[in-house]
Amino acid sequence: MEDTQPLHLTERERQWAATMGGYAPTAGLVVAHADSRASFTPRVNDLEARTNAEALLLSPGATHGSGAGNRAIEEQPDEWRTCFERDRDRILHAAAFRRLAGKTQVFVYPEDHQRTRLTHALEVAQVATGIARALSLNVALTEAIALGHDCGHGPGGHASEDALNPYIDGGFNHAPWGADVTLAPLNLCVETLDGIRNHSWSRPAPMTPEGEVVSWADRIAYVCHDFEDAVGAGIVTPGQLPALVVERCGTTRSRQLGTFVKAVVSTALRTGQIGMDPDTAEALAAFRQHNYEAIYLRDAAVAQATAVIEVLRALVEHFSDSPNLIPDVVALGGLNAGEPLAVQAAVNYVAGMTDRFAFRSAISLLGWDAARLPRAITG
Repeated sequence: MEDTQPLHLTERERQWAATMGGYAPTAGLVVAHADSRASFTPRVNDLEARTNAEALLLSPGATHGSGAGNRAIEEQPDEWRTCFERDRDRILHAAAFRRLAGKTQVFVYPEDHQRTRLTHALEVAQVATGIARALSLNVALTEAIALGHDCGHGPGGHASEDALNPYIDGGFNHAPWGADVTLAPLNLCVETLDGIRNHSWSRPAPMTPEGEVVSWADRIAYVCHDFEDAVGAGIVTPGQLPALVVERCGTTRSRQLGTFVKAVVSTALRTGQIGMDPDTAEALAAFRQHNYEAIYLRDAAVAQATAVIEVLRALVEHFSDSPNLIPDVVALGGLNAGEPLAVQAAVNYVAGMTDRFAFRSAISLLGWDAARLPRAITG
């Protein structure tokens, strides 16, 4: 006989359960709060109205959303959202975006307050959309590119690119990999994919001003927040910053960000191009150079990268030899060990892993000695 005893709920649990169906103050209306009173006069704001508003509000040369957007597979337009707003939403809900929470920015196994690749993407989006609004560019496109720009990153930070290079013709680069492989199933607009593919400064320039804004926002964000995290970890101190950086940008993240963002906005308003005045650009370059020498290339960081490369290559070799252990490969009917498609599937699978999943897989599948795994960077 089933147990029919009533549940013993706390008062808080009873209050929460009582809201199950919301509240119905009048016929044909359900509201979220018993005392809901917010009201407004609705204005028609369908896709056509949104598109017309862009024509009035955006700067000449800004990117306009049109219909369903220029996509590899044609779609019907959304009733309410522009094509770039849809792209932003698709990226935000994608598993590849969520997995950034478990991927290294600078620190493997980050502590509670250190950045992950996900929080980095969010900070880039904040910087980029702030610049885009000030310049009357397309904020939705800017945000979509910023949120998606690092979805091609593997576990363990930039060391994953060195690890996966040998298996991909032309080498593994997280920027085009993110656009052309990781996010390809989302059927994003050409302009969004282009901005993601070309956000790195070593790549060709993006096709839109919004894409170039993200290129600057990415560098501004990581230079400032990587230094702040390293200070918190005891690796560096603000007093070690080059005098040029302190003089022009200060020693706090808020002042540094404000200086660099203002420089991009004021330069773009003056010249009509996305860039930075030479003096501030010199300070940003000096800041980045300092981070390279004091943070990214210090002995502990190099040891961490070496361990990441060793683990990831071992995983790729394992899954290339046993491709039918890869879930997506099984769903497609399987592959032969060692064939080019099996190698690419292995790279795709390993690149998509979070740090912890990759390292635990090395232990469980390869019998990897935990002492050989990457260690978090500490002071």
